[in-house]
Amino acid sequence: PMLPLDKPPEHVCLLRLSAIGDTCNVVPVLRTLQRAWPTTRFTWIIGRIEARLMSLIPEVEFITVDKRDGLAGLRALRRTLGGRRFDVLLHLQSSLRASAVAAVIPARIKLGFDRERSREMQWLFTNARIATGGREHVLDGFRGFTRALGVPDFELRWDLPLPESALAYARALIPEERGDGRPGTLVISACSSHAARNWLPERYAAVASHAVRHHGLRVILAGGPAPIERAMADAIVRACPEPIRDQVGKDTLPELLALLARARVLLAPDTGPAHMATMVGTQVIG
Repeated sequence: PMLPLDKPPEHVCLLRLSAIGDTCNVVPVLRTLQRAWPTTRFTWIIGRIEARLMSLIPEVEFITVDKRDGLAGLRALRRTLGGRRFDVLLHLQSSLRASAVAAVIPARIKLGFDRERSREMQWLFTNARIATGGREHVLDGFRGFTRALGVPDFELRWDLPLPESALAYARALIPEERGDGRPGTLVISACSSHAARNWLPERYAAVASHAVRHHGLRVILAGGPAPIERAMADAIVRACPEPIRDQVGKDTLPELLALLARARVLLAPDTGPAHMATMVGTQVIG
């Protein structure tokens, strides 16, 4: 297929199933193309959990795929697509599971990573590739997709519209606006999906104690309902001599994003909330 495109396509499909952080990095790709091609329709095929946050984006069709469904999920996706054919598929996930999904998506152009970054044989499931970029951050790699399509001006814009219920949740925990002169709030999201990335709970507790005593910060623990996150939060609370608010397992993804938008800083390992904080302009200590 000839790239870059000589005119805006009618219908573009983005394929990125997981994880939260990486789907956050896809949003600027979508925003860049929406600005360049205002009449183009966009469909995003995404994981079930990730859709809970990204489906806040208006004027985009979201189709969820649960990786646990296997072949049944692929058949269901084929039925949902109903024989339609996309002008362009952006295959933004270099994994065999995602490539199996790409195989059932009809598209004239299936654009994937260059051969060096095309892990798990993604190149077998595409007919066009972005330029070789070497060792880049995920977001820079995604920028290669817009360049390949002929849209060079990449827009670092996220702006997910949050529902009032999420904003109210955040206001109840952090009444003041960020930057109003008061010390503000430190949010700690202590766990990633890989245990080897996680810091020790007593060290999180030491930072939390210092934040309260020496900087007057409010400290809130945030995270999902997984047992490892519950155990980490309990250990941090036990080890911290200062009062901290434990909200682990108590919020939705939109509520967490609203909370991060009002926080002064986030402390986290390499995990989804670190990317979410970047979306709303909150500083991150990694």
